Amino acid sequence: MTTSARTKFSPDELTQISLGFEGQRPEEMLRWAFDAFGSGVGIAASFGGASGAVIMDMALKLKPDVTIFYLDTDFLFPETYAYIDAFTKRYGVTPVAYKSRLTPEQQAARHGPALWQRDPDKCCDLRKVEPNARALAGLSAWATGIRRDQSGARGGVNLVEWNKKFGLVKLNPVAAWTKKEVWAYIFEHKVPYNLLLDQGYKSIGCTHCTRAVGANEDERAGRWSGTDKTECGLHT
Repeated sequence: MTTSARTKFSPDELTQISLGFEGQRPEEMLRWAFDAFGSGVGIAASFGGASGAVIMDMALKLKPDVTIFYLDTDFLFPETYAYIDAFTKRYGVTPVAYKSRLTPEQQAARHGPALWQRDPDKCCDLRKVEPNARALAGLSAWATGIRRDQSGARGGVNLVEWNKKFGLVKLNPVAAWTKKEVWAYIFEHKVPYNLLLDQGYKSIGCTHCTRAVGANEDERAGRWSGTDKTECGLHT
């Protein structure tokens, strides 16, 4: 395998690096990434899940000027926008929003109403995947909040990996952490989080495609409920 122009590490080397971080604190991986890629690291914030709140707190303590971005689909919950405001005030950092090239009205005119019901994959492509590609342009690595215990589909994710879809290094600092460990960090460090997480939601996306879940359901069971869709396309 050849080394990409956007990283000095080959995919095989990244696999070995990932194995080396197993059992270590997430901060160690972030510190390595900032040393290796500098300002080329971006933190992807969903402003929905608890894991992302932890990573942002860790990253800002290590590199206060780190780039933090999020995907504003125009269908986020009011509580999500309130959390973004609270985050900005708490840390003094303004995350960069990336939106679809189509407004909701333009999307409805071009693809029909309620596209999320008829073709959720297409809706996610328009409102999340394409904006995410723009957010990652020029970066060498991006950090996400996905964890292995969130769903069966995420059970085998590596801590560090080459992301073919977007062509850069992907960091999953808390992939090996449990939900309990994430919340322990939040409470210990008084990290702000989306208040919907106190109301039966465990994974928060768009209003049309997210519901609260039961105590025994997977963390992501409330996303695209009633369909066989489990991911928005960013991590597949």
